[in-house]
Amino acid sequence: MDYQAIIDKYYTENDNLRQLLLKHSRQVADRCLLICDRHPELRIDREFVEEAAMLHDIGIRWCSAPGIFCNGTEPYIRHGQIGGELLRREGWERHARVAERHTGTGLPGLEPENIEEQVVCYADKFYSKSRPDRVLTVLEAAQSLEKFGHEGVEKFLGWAKMFE
Repeated sequence: MDYQAIIDKYYTENDNLRQLLLKHSRQVADRCLLICDRHPELRIDREFVEEAAMLHDIGIRWCSAPGIFCNGTEPYIRHGQIGGELLRREGWERHARVAERHTGTGLPGLEPENIEEQVVCYADKFYSKSRPDRVLTVLEAAQSLEKFGHEGVEKFLGWAKMFE
């Protein structure tokens, strides 16, 4: 099964939520691929990172975030964990780990560990689903992470040095 089949399975209606998910995920995937192309020395698994970027937000449907068409009941902070559980049930363990570890610069106990997890987490910070046509700068993305604490900002800026 390819990543598109998983998206199609859980986002069957061609509605605003599906369109937003696809747009955001493609933005993140394209930035990941640009990082792969710019940094062959990092030996990033290009195919995997594209798939993982396309699936990193698969869990948003079950969360409550009406401003971005999510009418579920779970707190939005859990979308990565929900996506991880879903992907694990589908047999996509590596992808599940990316979904679980991409929120902020990682949540306690769920921090990006390998280069692919870090690249997707990093690339995600430049695009907001609430403002899908806006691309943040490195500085703006770093500032948006302040709510998670200064340690996350420092981690993000370290990734910026490595990936930009």
